[in-house]
Amino acid sequence: MTTFGLSPPVTLLNVPNAITAARTAASVGLAVAALTHRSAHLLIAAYLIYWIGDILDGVTARALGQETRTGAVFDIVADRACTSACAAALVVLRPDTALPIALFLFQFMVIDQLLSLMFLRWPLLSPNYFARVDQRIYRWNWSPPAKALNTAAVVLLAIFAPAAAVTFALGVAAVKVVSLVCAAKLPAGLPQTQP
Repeated sequence: MTTFGLSPPVTLLNVPNAITAARTAASVGLAVAALTHRSAHLLIAAYLIYWIGDILDGVTARALGQETRTGAVFDIVADRACTSACAAALVVLRPDTALPIALFLFQFMVIDQLLSLMFLRWPLLSPNYFARVDQRIYRWNWSPPAKALNTAAVVLLAIFAPAAAVTFALGVAAVKVVSLVCAAKLPAGLPQTQP
């Protein structure tokens, strides 16, 4: 903190943030192209760049010691940009996915975003460290299997089994709402162990 109680300047220019920016620009650009050209191949490329880039920016941040709270928020916002563009293209290409994708978008864009930003209540670098605050909420939302189920499973089910995807998306939304309520009830402050 500075003498005025302000946080010191943040570093926006680092390798993980550059990866986040590049994967977001590429994924959104390809998703828009998929939308305008009605191309499944471009949509697949958009999703792959989004998902691989999302893994890569996090791994790079940890490997280079460049994790920042600003980078975590940037990643959360970028995920929503990629997801919304890809989802729009998917619904245009496959109108039968509209209901499960709409449920997923509400859950991901509103409920999950608020939940993901809850890490800011504690001195954590990102939601990836939420286990230091609550193991159960971490396991349900940010463990590697939970992350895969949160986005990829819903999208793949929407493509291959839209009716099952509706049930699954509602289930994920229920987990997110319960997690959000539980996280909101936790006392803010220092986690049980230091980061």
